[in-house]
Amino acid sequence: MTWWYSLVSLLPFEWAAPDTILFMKNALLAVLIISPLFGILSTMVVHSRMSFFSDALGHSAFTGMAIGAICGFQEPTWAAVIFAILFALLFNVVRRRSALGSDTVIGVFSSTAVALGIFLSTLNGRSFTKFNNLLIGDILSVEPGKIGVLALILVLVIALWVLSFNQLMLSAVHPALADSRGIRVFWQETVFSIAIAVVVTVSMTWVGLLVINSLLVLPGAAARNVARNMWQYHLLSFLGAVCAGVAGLLTSYYMGPSAGASITLYLAAWFLVTFLLRKKN
Repeated sequence: MTWWYSLVSLLPFEWAAPDTILFMKNALLAVLIISPLFGILSTMVVHSRMSFFSDALGHSAFTGMAIGAICGFQEPTWAAVIFAILFALLFNVVRRRSALGSDTVIGVFSSTAVALGIFLSTLNGRSFTKFNNLLIGDILSVEPGKIGVLALILVLVIALWVLSFNQLMLSAVHPALADSRGIRVFWQETVFSIAIAVVVTVSMTWVGLLVINSLLVLPGAAARNVARNMWQYHLLSFLGAVCAGVAGLLTSYYMGPSAGASITLYLAAWFLVTFLLRKKN
């Protein structure tokens, strides 16, 4: 991390001075990794109309955290990751085998996950307050070791995008055509769902469960308002997520609100701007 601290010291902020306020420098690096993750995944979430699914994954991650805490795991995040992956797999299986619409299946899974999480976290009179930090998140508490995990996830998501973007896009737009061309639509959807599950679960502690879904929707939604081709779509989603992430972190540091909420409000403002520009066109 020494190289990062040296690089940040070039910034014109008092917290950027050498050997001071390391938690803010760690948080900035985490934001610069998390934001591209959400920017990349957001385009496919919006294009595939999976906004409510990502919200349901957040609820499943909360349930996984509760299970991990009950089992005495020192790091319940990994229990949450495993549970969220199983949740995504089960959802895809039920969605393909059920005659119900996707929104109905998502509603069933989401409500069940929330109820199970609350049930487990309050079992035997346990206090729910220890899970409050999951609802709001605290990016300023991120540790250097967790930043390495985030960087690895970013590399894997980029690799997935490079190798499978065309298949993912065709599977989302026209599943029957994708299937006729030999693309295994179920596995494409499953891999993408697992990617969302991992990103949501790992980021939830720092971003906050209440707003994490908006970070998966707003960058892509804003970009789609004004993008005229696929390249612009992804670039604007990426840039919007990164700019909002940095601005939200600075707002959280100087004014005290939750970083996740601040980032979401900046993204909402960006969506409004692009919507107005779209209307003018």
